Amino acid sequence: MSKLVTIYGGSGFVGRYIARRMAKAGWRVRVAVRRPNEAIFVKPYGVVGQVEPVLCNIRDDASVASVMTGADAVVNCVGILAKKGKNTFGAVQSEGAARIARIAAQSGVQQMVHISAIGADVVSDSDYARTKGEGEAAVLEHMPNAVILRPSIVFGPEDDFFNRFAGMSRLGPVLPVVGAATQFQPVYVDDVAHAAELALTTDVDTGVYELGGPDVRTFRVLMTTMLGVIRRRRSIVNIPFPIASLMGFTFDMINAASLGLVPAQITRDQVRNLRNDNIVADGAKGFDTLGIKPVALESVLPEYLWRFRPSGQYDAIKESAKNLRA
Repeated sequence: MSKLVTIYGGSGFVGRYIARRMAKAGWRVRVAVRRPNEAIFVKPYGVVGQVEPVLCNIRDDASVASVMTGADAVVNCVGILAKKGKNTFGAVQSEGAARIARIAAQSGVQQMVHISAIGADVVSDSDYARTKGEGEAAVLEHMPNAVILRPSIVFGPEDDFFNRFAGMSRLGPVLPVVGAATQFQPVYVDDVAHAAELALTTDVDTGVYELGGPDVRTFRVLMTTMLGVIRRRRSIVNIPFPIASLMGFTFDMINAASLGLVPAQITRDQVRNLRNDNIVADGAKGFDTLGIKPVALESVLPEYLWRFRPSGQYDAIKESAKNLRA
């Protein structure tokens, strides 16, 4: 019988790509999510019955253990960018990761891949980065042979970065950003999934891998690149960190007062993160170690950002029409 992998958060942005790759590799895939009915789209990744979404709450031991039954490997893709209700940074990224790793060790699971993030640090002043670091420490405590993947900002058709700012560019002549000089090393989502696949299917060294694309660029340059792809002219305005922190505080208060009904456009914790560069550290193991050549940003962005162009899919046709001679 083929091997079974349980992917926690397997219907999320990164998780769905890992699920697809593991199905193509011949594994049975159990996609553990909070709302299985909203994850039906993963079933066609394999043959009938090969990929199945199942209900799981990573805040509960019994729930985590039940979907791990019989698994040869586990992957943890669960993470949040902002707390919501009971899903706080600590509950999800620290305690949740620890729970999955602990139960995996108790269940005799042989392999584990944990998706973390560049900047994970147990002493960070950012709740996001601190709990990511705590999650890594807990995973290695219970599963010392685990592979931890730390991607920089991840891009792809379902991303919440370029899609978000491309959408914002429709609203007016100004595109505001926080931390315009902060450096990023954007990585294609399927390259991250490829790394996870290799960690499960080949004999790679255990430990931490930092994953970044072929280019390092500032936030401002990334926005300039995006605007070029969607063919819009906008003034990129940097919001100074003190003002951004005040904005984050205001949005946090509005979100809390509305009991989470009004989402924060930016949080104080996100502002803290944007103060730090998000690039692969010198000497860190990464794509080179795994033998993966990461995909460049420009080769992927036009495939999914075309809908934000002034005329959408017809923009290129209109440009070509201008060159026609009567």
